[in-house]
Amino acid sequence: MNLTGTMESVAVYGLCGCKARSKTRCDARWERTASGRKPADAQTAPTSAYSSPARSLGDTGITPLSPSHIVNDTDSSVSEQQVFLVVVAIDFGTTSSGYAYSFTKEPECIHVMRRWEGGDPGVSNQKTPTTILLTPERKFHSFGYAARDFYHDLDPNEAKQWLYLEKFKMKLHTTGDLTMDTDLTAANGKKVKALEIFAYALQYFKEQALKELSDQAGSEFENSDVRWVITVPAIWKQPAKQFMRQAAYQAGLASPENSEQLIIALEPEAASIYCRKLRLHQMIELSSKATVNGYSASDTVGAGFAQGDKYVVVDSGGGTVDLTVHQIRLPEGHLKELYKATGGPYGSLGVDYEFEKLLCKIFGEDFIEQFKIKRPAAWVDLMIAFESRKRAAAPDRTNPLNITLPFSFIDYYKKFRGHSVEHALRKSNVDFVKWSSQGMLRMSPDAMNALFKPTIDSIIEHLRDLFQKPEVSTVKFLFLVGGFAEAPLLQQAVQAAFGDKCRIIIPQDVGLTILKGAVLFGLDPAVIKVRRSPLTYGVGVLNRYVEGKHPPEKLLVKDGTRWCTDVFDKFISADQSVALGELVKRSYTPAKPSQLVIVINIYSAEHDSVSFITDPGVKKCGTLRLDLTGTSGAAVPARREIQTLMQFGDTEIKATAVDIATSKSVKVGIDFLNY
Repeated sequence: MNLTGTMESVAVYGLCGCKARSKTRCDARWERTASGRKPADAQTAPTSAYSSPARSLGDTGITPLSPSHIVNDTDSSVSEQQVFLVVVAIDFGTTSSGYAYSFTKEPECIHVMRRWEGGDPGVSNQKTPTTILLTPERKFHSFGYAARDFYHDLDPNEAKQWLYLEKFKMKLHTTGDLTMDTDLTAANGKKVKALEIFAYALQYFKEQALKELSDQAGSEFENSDVRWVITVPAIWKQPAKQFMRQAAYQAGLASPENSEQLIIALEPEAASIYCRKLRLHQMIELSSKATVNGYSASDTVGAGFAQGDKYVVVDSGGGTVDLTVHQIRLPEGHLKELYKATGGPYGSLGVDYEFEKLLCKIFGEDFIEQFKIKRPAAWVDLMIAFESRKRAAAPDRTNPLNITLPFSFIDYYKKFRGHSVEHALRKSNVDFVKWSSQGMLRMSPDAMNALFKPTIDSIIEHLRDLFQKPEVSTVKFLFLVGGFAEAPLLQQAVQAAFGDKCRIIIPQDVGLTILKGAVLFGLDPAVIKVRRSPLTYGVGVLNRYVEGKHPPEKLLVKDGTRWCTDVFDKFISADQSVALGELVKRSYTPAKPSQLVIVINIYSAEHDSVSFITDPGVKKCGTLRLDLTGTSGAAVPARREIQTLMQFGDTEIKATAVDIATSKSVKVGIDFLNY
């Protein structure tokens, strides 16, 4: 008869009378006995939130050892790394993507991928658009410029059968309940699994990179020779970061058994790693301060960095803006995160949305929605035309910007409304957009600037909030990076708002900063020594019930002992500093010596003020199941020690449970998608 006890994971601080604190929580999970009945002497009161895992329980549970065993140290195995011949980083962007690589024997030499076929006038094609095309049978057809151009050339009726997706990365940020089954919607309105699309895209980059490496080496390059790095926004929630890893496994970049082959890098961290190595001729300083001139062109920005200098990286991309604050530690140049990553959906896509709102105002929302569905390829053409004019927007521009309307837009509008596009513009009262006889929308510079304003205002407001924080008050540098950082309107706004507080610097190859930094990170993942934990992590345990301290509904009486159930026992708090590879250890003991299995459930929460696993916002994110069989009674001590370890500081978190008596252990990665 198997009895299972479970302990929900959280840090145990002096439970059972040792150094008891007000925040101590206990919740050992009791599971059903084989008979399926609750023990007769277990008293329970009704609980709020979801039903307590400590109710409906059987005969077993775990309690913390007294005194609780608390050790914080760093794992020596962090340095034992597999040897790879090359690091390939993929910058999977909202609007554009690309890869770069470096051979581990020549770490200073970073190669950006071969130039792509296709491209747009006035747009650098070191990256390719994040667009993907599937055949009507839902098979992968093409990616990037190739996908966009093929789709554009299809007959409009045929195009409706093909699945074309663009800017789909934002779905991972905006979906609150992301799972492996989350759908994306193609331009023709058909649904397709997000995991499939992300895996297709990563597989495409894998094949392109291996082919280029093989061509360079003159012989076949194996995937096992490559360490892969994929960049994600720092403000993404944990499920989205895990989703990207799962997609990479499906694409064959790495496997769960060899997870070290793939690193998920945070975009602003990658940018930060690159920025600290910049030499003066590789950057443009916006501020009027001339202090830069004190350094020679061969100096790195680090020459301007004194020990302990702080800087902000503003990574402004297509979908999101990510802000990180780092402090440099000389002489090695290691980085310490001073404030947890913040930001929001304030990327250049916001300008596209404003343009779409403007079109709806002029031509009617009903028409625009129909046009997108009936003429999806022409809509893509219109947004490409807008993109090239968007890049021409500048604070001092005086001449108008012309945006070509596709013929099918003009034609379909006439059929839909019964009058011309020109008539719609005259009637719309939008006086800063005119009709040009060459079939173009003519926008005044003010009209274009107005499309940028809401997004730029959001970025400036977010930065102002950040600069209010005590950790950020003495920042010396602000690095503006990412594709949107190329926009002169954004540069001017940041300079006007913060030029008197710090030196504002833009790397010359600003759109490739993250890509190059991600390669450097893959070559030396230990360069960021201290991070801030984005979440509070812990386990659920049972604690002795204290009258007046614990809520009555958490009381469970078992074999004459009064227990408090559902206690969230904290391992680490949100925004706490964590060293790379830091281990937090806790020790527990089965409540019942005859217990055959221990189950430890791990929980997370976005805030620090968590007392019980039933509190709002607490989510289960891992389970450790440890088999306690296989030892003779004589060999097992009366109070058997089960040690639980969580390793932090990396972009992923790992948990382990060890039965000290038998050295049996079980490991698990924290899982935000499957609970």
